[in-house]
Amino acid sequence: MTITKADRADLEHILALQYLAYQSEAKLHNNYSIPPLLQTFDDIILEYEKCVFLKAVDESGTITGSIRGFEDQDTVHVQKVIVHPDKQGQGIGTALLGAIERECPSSRYEIFTSNKSVRNIRLYERLGYVRFKEQTISGELTFVYLQKCI
Repeated sequence: MTITKADRADLEHILALQYLAYQSEAKLHNNYSIPPLLQTFDDIILEYEKCVFLKAVDESGTITGSIRGFEDQDTVHVQKVIVHPDKQGQGIGTALLGAIERECPSSRYEIFTSNKSVRNIRLYERLGYVRFKEQTISGELTFVYLQKCI
C-alpha cells in the first residue's frame, strides 16, 4: 500500500468509496441521508479546492482508502477517514491518519465522529487523540470531538 496526494481525477473513485464506506455509519443510525452519502461530485470538487486529499492505493492500483483535512488557524481539521469495508482492520486508517499529520504539520489536530462509532473512537484514542467535546445534533445523533496536540 502507498499513500499519496489524490489528484482531481481520483475524486470520482474517492466519492464512490465514500458512499460504500459510510453505509456502516448510516446503518448504525438507521439513517441513509447522512451528509457523506449525500455529497455530490460537485461538492467534492469544491472540497478538493480547500482540503488536502490523500489516497491509499493497493498493489493493483485500486484506491482502498482516503482522508482529507484542512487547516484553520492553528488546527488541522481531519475529515472523512475512509477505508473500503473489505480492507478495514488492516492498518489503512492508521496509516492515513499518520500521513495527514505528516502532510499537514500542526500543533493541533481535530476530528469528530458519531458517539455510536465506537470502533472509530477507539482508533483515534489509540493514536493519541483525546475527547474534548460532545455535541448533540439531534435526539438520535451526537458527535464526539477529539483532538491531538503535539
